Amino acid sequence: MRTSSPWMSVAALGAALLLAGCGQESEAEAPQLRPVRVISVGKGEGGQLVTFTGHVQAQDEASLAFRVSGRMIERTANVGDRVKAGQIVARLDPQNALNTLRSAQAALAAAESQLVTAANTFERQDRLLGNGFTTRAQHDAARTGLQAAQSGVDNAEAQLKIAEDNVGYTNLVVDAPGTVTARGAEPGEVVQAGQMILQLAREGGRDAVFDVPAQMLRAASADAVIDVSLTDDAGVTAIGRVREVSPQADPVTRTFRVRVGLDSPPEAMRLGSTVNGRIQLDNDAVIEIPASALTSVNSQPAVWVVDPATQTVALRNIEVRRFSQATVGVASGLAAGEVVVTAGVQALHPGQKVRLLGAGS
Repeated sequence: MRTSSPWMSVAALGAALLLAGCGQESEAEAPQLRPVRVISVGKGEGGQLVTFTGHVQAQDEASLAFRVSGRMIERTANVGDRVKAGQIVARLDPQNALNTLRSAQAALAAAESQLVTAANTFERQDRLLGNGFTTRAQHDAARTGLQAAQSGVDNAEAQLKIAEDNVGYTNLVVDAPGTVTARGAEPGEVVQAGQMILQLAREGGRDAVFDVPAQMLRAASADAVIDVSLTDDAGVTAIGRVREVSPQADPVTRTFRVRVGLDSPPEAMRLGSTVNGRIQLDNDAVIEIPASALTSVNSQPAVWVVDPATQTVALRNIEVRRFSQATVGVASGLAAGEVVVTAGVQALHPGQKVRLLGAGS
């Protein structure tokens, strides 16, 4: 019976261990397929319908204020009251204005008396000069006195007119019919000239006012028709067109204030009512993907695209047309039918093989 050499046994054992190690290394290096969820993209419909929430305001609003300062003794209108043109809605204490008026009347009477005296003096000097019984200097002095007296009368008449106007300004008079929407002072307060006493929404047109993002302004047609309805009663509707767009964005929300003129709004669409405005955007059909598919590379938006032949992924930059919390509209960078990763994008690297968990269109 032949026995094996000890050296041969050691060599065989070493070879076996070497083969086992190679097998384990090959098994460890075998790539693992990353499971991902995907979607097959396609173009959506153009002309997106968007809705904004706003409120109703009067097209023409005015702040009613006194032209003079004083203590307000009466206010006959309150918030919600309808007022008409010529109606007195508040009064100031007129005592100071009446005193000034009486003083102006007395000053005018004195000036007129001086004018009569100056006129008589000039007339006498004029006759004396014609008969040679006075000098040219005295005649000229009488003429100057007459002119000064006439100027005094003119000044007194102007002061009297100002005093009369100030008496009238103690009454706050409505210049056009409307509805009171706010008040700025109460009876008994001392108010300054120009201080808002009542805020008046004048009768006539009404606006639906919305705060709109800049991208929506760019996508909307300039003469688009906006359907407006009450938020709490969709059956109360009106149509309107954009009447005014704020030239500057709000510094906090970065939106633009848009006023939509309403055409024959129903009575139920009262001032301050909350309304919804719907508009059909004038945009092209774009590819829409879930917002979860969006990532970035080099500070630019991107998505992971799956190669169906090799089941590997590649990172591709895209251009975003519009976005919301749920979807992203892609302007360029994707073609209809391509497969995009929608879940698991954080753990991928270029060229990685993946296992598709679900695909749709």
